[in-house]
Amino acid sequence: MNYKDIANKIFQLAGNKANVLEVSHCMTRLRLHLASYSDIDTAALQAIEGVLGVNITDNELQIILGPGRVTGVYDEFMILFDDHNEEAPEEPSAPAIGDYKTLQAKIKEKNSTPFKLMTRRIASIFLPLIPGFIACGLITGLLNIGLKVNPELADTSITQLLTVMGNAIFFGLNIFVGINAAKEFKGSPVMGGILATVISHPMLANIQLFNSHLVPGRGGIIAVLLVAILGAWLENKLKKIIPEMFNLFLVPLIVLLLGGFTAILLLQPLGGIIAELIGTAATDAVAKGGLFTGFILGGMWLPLVMLGIHQTFTPIHAQLLSQYGVTILLPILAMAGGGQIGASLAVYLKTKNSFLKKTILSALPVGIMGIGEPLIYGVTLPLGKPFICACLGGAFGGAVQAAFMVGSTAMGISGLPLAAVTDNIPVYIAGLFTSYIAGFIITWIVGFDDPAERID
Repeated sequence: MNYKDIANKIFQLAGNKANVLEVSHCMTRLRLHLASYSDIDTAALQAIEGVLGVNITDNELQIILGPGRVTGVYDEFMILFDDHNEEAPEEPSAPAIGDYKTLQAKIKEKNSTPFKLMTRRIASIFLPLIPGFIACGLITGLLNIGLKVNPELADTSITQLLTVMGNAIFFGLNIFVGINAAKEFKGSPVMGGILATVISHPMLANIQLFNSHLVPGRGGIIAVLLVAILGAWLENKLKKIIPEMFNLFLVPLIVLLLGGFTAILLLQPLGGIIAELIGTAATDAVAKGGLFTGFILGGMWLPLVMLGIHQTFTPIHAQLLSQYGVTILLPILAMAGGGQIGASLAVYLKTKNSFLKKTILSALPVGIMGIGEPLIYGVTLPLGKPFICACLGGAFGGAVQAAFMVGSTAMGISGLPLAAVTDNIPVYIAGLFTSYIAGFIITWIVGFDDPAERID
């Protein structure tokens, strides 16, 4: 796949130069904030080889490329974006657009609502960690399968080494989150990592304050986020107060002392309360709600993915993994993709539109592997009814996962590959096929308006 060629074509169709104001990406999507969306040819963008889907929502053009590919295209796109922005940008021809820099500031302000900032920062903190979760989770999952087949393998050196590799992400998770959070909030990454280490250090167990022993790692991810954000805030404030010649010595020292004591005395207990509430709420909702909770969660996930706000669940998964070693939410939410598969298969068998059939065939393999956007934007959403049917298919699959409280030891993967990292592979696969079948049957019964020509 020629990333440079894909980036060039997207850049041209996005209006290049002054029309592209901001560029970012998540696990699967290149996200562009534009000056004007009126002339964007979504069909031409969709036709670019390597593009899996296109969506315009909330003043953002989203080009769906899939994991791995999106990073390569983003890197090439940023070369084009930076090269063009070194020159004075041309004024857009539309009279309503006005001055480029003024417009850029207005667009940035408009897209800087608390919720949007939160989702972006969550993505920036946790998305870099997902490859580690996937690698460690797959090792742990495959190791568990091997030990069930032959329990005697547990005493071998290679098994013990693989166990260490599988647990590595959790051993350093607080430090990784502290580094990324400090970086995101404009602090020194190393100070974020150090503050995270302070509240995770095993020697805390030997310290007694107020007649009770400190608990290393209490509060998990939540406490780390709080202390890293505090450290970054302190650092930025101190740099404005302390003379420049003393910055190097005094700023990190004061940040460590103030941040460390505040973390131990206040933020770690507070983080512990919040983390316990999140863990208890998630587990109780699934344990007590059972089928009903799974049905609701599985059915609502596709709209959240469609809107691109599904990243808000990432820290919840991370906290559950840190707290319990598994997240029971991910297998439920992953069923939404199964509903898509079933609904799309029903559309494929009923439609007489050759282009739609071709789109489904090309998107099904990546859909089975857990990347659902091509089927959302290329098949079910444009047709309307199949999208709702896919949601219902995911709801039935989610009910199965919740009924048996299937957990995942990793995050960042979905679909069939997720089976390898679940703690109950047969039930997970049964739930996945339930979502396939339910999505298919409901779509077949409800039907849809078959387009005579290509849909965009």
